[in-house]
Amino acid sequence: MSPDPWSQWPADPGPFLLLGALVIWYALAATRFRRELIASGGPVPTWTGPGMRAPERRGELTPWHVVRFFSGVVTAALALGSPLHSVGEAYLLTAHMAQHLVVTLAVPPLLITGIPAWMVRPVLTWPPLAPAIKVLLSPVPAFLIFNTVFLGWHVPAFYELALAVPEVHALEHGLMILTATLTWWPVFGTLWEYPRLPYGGQVMYLFLQSLPPTVLGALMSLTSTVLYPTYELAPRIAGWTALQDQTVAGLVMWMPGALGYFAVLSGIFYVWVERRAASGGEAPYRNVNPGRARRDGRAPGSPEAQGA
Repeated sequence: MSPDPWSQWPADPGPFLLLGALVIWYALAATRFRRELIASGGPVPTWTGPGMRAPERRGELTPWHVVRFFSGVVTAALALGSPLHSVGEAYLLTAHMAQHLVVTLAVPPLLITGIPAWMVRPVLTWPPLAPAIKVLLSPVPAFLIFNTVFLGWHVPAFYELALAVPEVHALEHGLMILTATLTWWPVFGTLWEYPRLPYGGQVMYLFLQSLPPTVLGALMSLTSTVLYPTYELAPRIAGWTALQDQTVAGLVMWMPGALGYFAVLSGIFYVWVERRAASGGEAPYRNVNPGRARRDGRAPGSPEAQGA
């Protein structure tokens, strides 16, 4: 009797080594190098920027930061290093689509919000990198880069190449997580130097983000042709034909993929309405000109910036 595919754990230790290195970095940043990182990051503003519920607190590390960070690490480990990966790679397209949604919808927001701004500010604002990072974390480039990568890897030729070559498959998942982190920044970003979108902009941005997985899912579920030969030749472990598996995979990408963005959109819309009501319809950052403050090299919370 052949072994149960759902009991086959991936042999590749790569994801666990990378996640382990990330955990070690986080622990050292929170302890051994905390004071140096806080000092090298410089002052932080006392204002609440666009799309943020509260101003940044210099050097803050709360239990919620730690919970979100380790939730992101564990979620990534389960997606990339569990039988879900093995089944998605060799048996079920549905499992692979679920894996892609986990690493792009769940992992990046958890890691972004779990890592305090002071931990990454010295790197992200390092002068040689800052101009490129500013572009990459802007809404339009981030949106285009992520969706080009995400949709591109689902083109049958590239998809089959990733399944056939483990190194390419690892590159696929790495690029998905990296570019998904870029695309979530305008919604969950933590550095005032690279601000979030205002609440209304976040709502529109997330609506647009829901369209690519909807289109991809519809194409998968409505076509009468098996798009990926690997799954047509794979042993049937779920009682589905390859075309039925593809239809379910498309529905997984279509429904949860779009609903994931709409869930976040709904929460942001609620906060937006609540905050506007509490502030009498005025933005809480109305007396600050962060763009001019950044150009002049001043912290937005300084008296000079307040009068800019």
